[in-house]
Amino acid sequence: MNMFLYPATITRDEGSFIVRFRDFPEAITDGKTLAEALVEADDLLGSVIAHRIAEKEPVPHPSTAHRGQRLLPVPLWIAGKLAVYQTMREQGLTNVELARRLGVTEAVVRRLVDPDHETKDEKLTAALAAMGQRLVVGVEAA
Repeated sequence: MNMFLYPATITRDEGSFIVRFRDFPEAITDGKTLAEALVEADDLLGSVIAHRIAEKEPVPHPSTAHRGQRLLPVPLWIAGKLAVYQTMREQGLTNVELARRLGVTEAVVRRLVDPDHETKDEKLTAALAAMGQRLVVGVEAA
């Protein structure tokens, strides 16, 4: 099972907390408090993943956390699209092939993985099922 939990390094620097993601070297953010830094990190993680999907770039699977790193979840608003996008890439599926499996047009699949297009959960679930996958959501103590 692919867990969408990315390791983040959080350090203190001159009165603020700096958050870096090893899997996304371009992703660095901060906050005056730890809580603020984590909110910013959540937003940044979603944005960097959305950007990579929009640019049709690879999105790495989360690396193993090192000692002292915190695992941060992919924001829910992009998790379903990431699951479809990564599964399509891993299986070598084109938009046309997934559209054929779903009985829809290629434009529907294009919107399905477009981070700027709102997609209903049912469509993401159907797309994953057509590729032999499912998205599992969990709850844990904050």
